[in-house]
Amino acid sequence: MKVTRVYAGDDGESHFEDVEIELHPTETGRLSEPQDATKIIFRETGGDYDLDFHTAPRRQYVINLSGSVEIEVGDGSKRLIGAGEVLLAEDTTGHGHISRAVAGQVRHSIFVTLD
Repeated sequence: MKVTRVYAGDDGESHFEDVEIELHPTETGRLSEPQDATKIIFRETGGDYDLDFHTAPRRQYVINLSGSVEIEVGDGSKRLIGAGEVLLAEDTTGHGHISRAVAGQVRHSIFVTLD
C-alpha cells in the first residue's frame, strides 16, 4: 500500500518520499504489521483552506476521506492527495510545507497521531 511521506531533510526543507507499507496475506485479506498510535482526530477543512508554510504539529498519518488537498514542499514540488489516499506527515522541524484546498471542495480527513 502506497503512502506519501513528507519529511524534513538535512537542508531544513520538506521533501516527498513514496513509502510502500508491506502487506501480508491472512485469512481476512492482506494486513500490515501493527503500528503504535496514540490518538485519532476527525477534521473538516473548508473549501477556501490555504495554509502557508507550516510544520506538522506531530508525526501523524493523514487519511483523506473526501475532497483533495494539494501539498507543496520546499523545492516547489506539489502533490495532490485525493480521497482514499494517505499522507505520513513527519516534517515537524524545518521550513515545513504548504496545504491548499482543491477546487473549492470541503475536505474530510482523519489524523492518526504517532507521538
